[in-house]
Amino acid sequence: MTHMAKIETKALRSAFVDAMSRVASTVHIVTTDGPSGRVGATVSAMTSVSADTPMPTLLVCLNRAGQLGRQIQDSGVFCVNVLSSDQSALADAFAGRWGQSQAERFSSADWVEMVNGAPGVQGAVARLACRVCMTEGVGTHDVIFGAVEEVDLADGSSALVYADRSYGQAVAV
Repeated sequence: MTHMAKIETKALRSAFVDAMSRVASTVHIVTTDGPSGRVGATVSAMTSVSADTPMPTLLVCLNRAGQLGRQIQDSGVFCVNVLSSDQSALADAFAGRWGQSQAERFSSADWVEMVNGAPGVQGAVARLACRVCMTEGVGTHDVIFGAVEEVDLADGSSALVYADRSYGQAVAV
């Protein structure tokens, strides 16, 4: 029975990963700057939590195997950069697809300093500067809740979307 449960669990995990790959998501680079320097990663797991709190709140899910979550918790601040449809190469760089160091990744774009000191991507559709208000561990990830302190919006840009393991952009129907 134990062997069968492991097979079912492995199959369920695989089916879950395939199902999640079909969920369209905007693409984000989450960044922070603290005692250890600038760190960033490409993230699709970001969502609004509430606009009706003293400060609007969002969340990001970060794998504990990476350094970004620890650095965000150390600095207490981060920026969610919603990428534009022409920034897929930047998304790949911050996803680690080319093996670049953090310094090399940051040198591949222009940056603005947000009100909380976190780096914001120039040309992003939106930049949301956040202060950590809560963290919750779930499985291999940390869910980091951020109180939004600043929002910068770009005009006329379309967000980069990721679905079915490829990039695209939203199109009005």
